[in-house]
Amino acid sequence: MSVTIHPSAIVDEGAQIGEGSRVWHFVHVCGGARVGKNVSMGQNVFIGNKVTIGDNCKIQNNVSVYDNVHLEDGVFCGPSMVFTNVYNPRSLIERKSEYRDTLVKKGATLGANCTVVCGVQIGEFAFVGAGAVINKDVRPYALMVGVPARHIGWMSEFGEQLDLPLTGDAETVCSHTGDKYVLSGGVLSKA
Repeated sequence: MSVTIHPSAIVDEGAQIGEGSRVWHFVHVCGGARVGKNVSMGQNVFIGNKVTIGDNCKIQNNVSVYDNVHLEDGVFCGPSMVFTNVYNPRSLIERKSEYRDTLVKKGATLGANCTVVCGVQIGEFAFVGAGAVINKDVRPYALMVGVPARHIGWMSEFGEQLDLPLTGDAETVCSHTGDKYVLSGGVLSKA
């Protein structure tokens, strides 16, 4: 298996792109980028120099993954969602030395047109709804919606909302997979 690169894409010398990845129309991958296997980069995607992208990620059309953003395996970036890397940008003030790291953990979904303000961590299999604005850390499996985003529920690894309270102790089973999930002290984990 090899890498598929559309003729209109630009992949700078030094970029590492894993086997089976697809680089579609008008994508630009900078030379310092590290992209895993089986990654799909849709039309008009930009990947910065100081970026790591794990295996099996899907980066939909019109997404820019700027320096200091790191995606673990299986992250979904919906169409036109936004990452930032400077917390307080000004055109007249140089702040490249102030980039804040953003980490999106394994299996998380970032919905279409959502915004992730830099310096946060989004937990494993979290689900950020379309148009939400994330400005603080997100717990694993949390369902986040709104501006600013608020925690309204829990999601399974399958991508379905679980019937659980936001807090307390409880457990449930995913109706699609049979996987058991345990909520304890405000933290959800798969048993």
